[in-house]
Amino acid sequence: MLVLLPPSEGKASSGHGAPLKLESLSLPGLTAAREAVLTELVELCTGDEDKAREVLGLSEGQRAEVAKNAGLRTAGARPAGEVYTGVLYDALDLASLDAAAKRRAARSLLVFSGLWGAVRVTDRIPSYRCSMGVRLPGLGALGAYWRTPMASVLPEASGDGLVLDLRSSAYAAAWKPKGEVAGRTATVRVLHSQVVDGVEKRSVVSHFNKATKGRIVRALLTAGAAPKDPAQLVEALRDLGYAVEAETPGRAGKAWSLDVVVTEIH
Repeated sequence: MLVLLPPSEGKASSGHGAPLKLESLSLPGLTAAREAVLTELVELCTGDEDKAREVLGLSEGQRAEVAKNAGLRTAGARPAGEVYTGVLYDALDLASLDAAAKRRAARSLLVFSGLWGAVRVTDRIPSYRCSMGVRLPGLGALGAYWRTPMASVLPEASGDGLVLDLRSSAYAAAWKPKGEVAGRTATVRVLHSQVVDGVEKRSVVSHFNKATKGRIVRALLTAGAAPKDPAQLVEALRDLGYAVEAETPGRAGKAWSLDVVVTEIH
């Protein structure tokens, strides 16, 4: 099983250990593309600060993020699973998993990133600020930039089992599973169900959606679930107590769409 995750906007501070080594990151086929993005980002952030803030979509109060990016090559690195914080990662709570679940997380979780393309949670990276929606002056829109290198690396990384795609739309733009890989891919939407005046109403709540996805991944890792395809994923989630509605693709080469329906927001 390969689980595709978005990063978090909020990140923990960089570590105090050795700095980043691009060649040590997983998916070495992305190294050249990572170097290109890193070089332009560092150059941008060591130059005109106002221009850097504009490009990165940062407010006046976020000037420190520019300085952080300027020092990416020398900042201490730490495991990506510790760097990414926020709602989904708080709910996933990697640090509290038992040893077996942590090993499963290291094998199966892949976090997409505007700067790194995609990394494993065990890859050591510094804290940074660069979303997939950024358009760098030289490389252009990162969502489009990453499509070519991702297309050459991700199909092999997906293995031959389930691909569980929990990315937001901006990060999904960087790689869209195709063909045989798409056929064993499942996307998940979390819906909040309420009965109002005797009528059920469903809605998507962003904050709650992220937290539920984090809990779903945690539950799968903790249970040692190993679904091989979307149909087995539906069974596994139902066994874990989730109400799941599946929309099977109308033709080959299309991903499954799953709705996880919940009645409580927390």
